[in-house]
Amino acid sequence: MHELGLEAFIATGFNLKKHLGKYLQLDQREIDALISKGMNNMSSMHPGSFSDESLTGFYENEIGNRHLFDLASWHLGSAEYIADTIRLQNMFAFGKVLDFGGGIGTHAIAAAASTNVEHVYFVDLNPYNREFVSERANILGVSKSISVHRDLESIPDIKFDTLICLDVLEHLHDPSQQLLTFKSRLSDSAVAILNWYFFKGNEGEYPFHLDDKKMIENFFLTLQSNFIEIFHPYLITARCYMPMQSLSLS
Repeated sequence: MHELGLEAFIATGFNLKKHLGKYLQLDQREIDALISKGMNNMSSMHPGSFSDESLTGFYENEIGNRHLFDLASWHLGSAEYIADTIRLQNMFAFGKVLDFGGGIGTHAIAAAASTNVEHVYFVDLNPYNREFVSERANILGVSKSISVHRDLESIPDIKFDTLICLDVLEHLHDPSQQLLTFKSRLSDSAVAILNWYFFKGNEGEYPFHLDDKKMIENFFLTLQSNFIEIFHPYLITARCYMPMQSLSLS
């Protein structure tokens, strides 16, 4: 599928603007204007603090389609960087893939086009993201290889061979527990591709990120005691891991 290759992503984000226009019934000028304001429109909605419940409600009910434009701005403006995360995914992804917090579907779509991947389970709280990804998968001819879900609990009790969780953990109040949940759902030979950014920015430009020191320390202790890192050659924030139960020492 040449239209889902890296060159196609770098050039157009897999026709992202065209898909947004079709989904939202907006012309190209309107799409360009909304993408240019994507991150600012998201940040302006931040209420200052969240509980676990209000955080879930915010992403699911309050933020609407603004997250589409924030993510579109990031993926199109940092296409070379995102392309390296796809290269990394292509290097390791196989079998049943969980794309947790998959946003606009870049990585789910790329994984679905891989001959090593059996099926992609796309999970995202935001109903606009889920609907948009379903439409994109249909347009790009990979709808049979992707299923869309609100949360991990709504997926049958299967083991995943690949986990993709990018730009998500820094938004969670308890990312350590999420790591343990992931581990419980991974197959013995699974690979997890993760990143995080526990930093609100020098000027508070990332208000949705959590940066509590104790939470971060606990996260790294949990990560180091349950996963072992796998080397990869790309100079990006994403890192690869195997769950400890799959480690065999000789």
